[in-house]
Amino acid sequence: MFKRCVQFLLIAFTASAFAQATAVKAPDVLVKDVTEEVLTTLRTDPAIKAGDANKTAELVETRVLPHFNFTRMTALALGKEWRATTPEQKKQLTDEFRTLLVRTYSNALTSYKSQTIDYKPFKMGAADTDVTVRTQINQPNGRPIPLDYALEKQDNGWKVYDVMVAGVSLVTNYRETFAAEIRAGGVDGLVKALRAKNSSTAPTPAPSAAAAK
Repeated sequence: MFKRCVQFLLIAFTASAFAQATAVKAPDVLVKDVTEEVLTTLRTDPAIKAGDANKTAELVETRVLPHFNFTRMTALALGKEWRATTPEQKKQLTDEFRTLLVRTYSNALTSYKSQTIDYKPFKMGAADTDVTVRTQINQPNGRPIPLDYALEKQDNGWKVYDVMVAGVSLVTNYRETFAAEIRAGGVDGLVKALRAKNSSTAPTPAPSAAAAK
């Protein structure tokens, strides 16, 4: 289920004009506003509905990425190994992980099937800089799926650094995969493995998570 649901990570963060907004929106408002605009786009954009991979990739690159902190996501995915990497390795890993997620979301976006989103009540203190926005995916022929976003406040607004699908962390799932690659070939081996995946023509699925089934 984790593999199927990770596509909805994209739904809430594919919008038009958010990167250019001057006012910093509250995290829950950001999620809701972007989600509603995205749902409209998914229902009406002819190219995306037809499965245009280039159009979808462009959408991810220009609309999704500004709302994610890929450096922190990569650090969390590597865990303790992150501290031992060189600056160049950090850059390589972050770039390759970013590309991996772009490929994953671009491929998954085309499978939108009229799902809807509910937004859970949200509270935060005036000084909070790290929050979780909780939503729920309603499937036409399936049970609802909790989808939660961990965001941190930065100078240029709120950024996502993790996503939980049915309570299962995206970065934690990648951590298991990355750890196996590091055990086999070190950090450079992980970079090579990510680069190979990103260079392939096959779709790039997210890691499976038995706990999310």
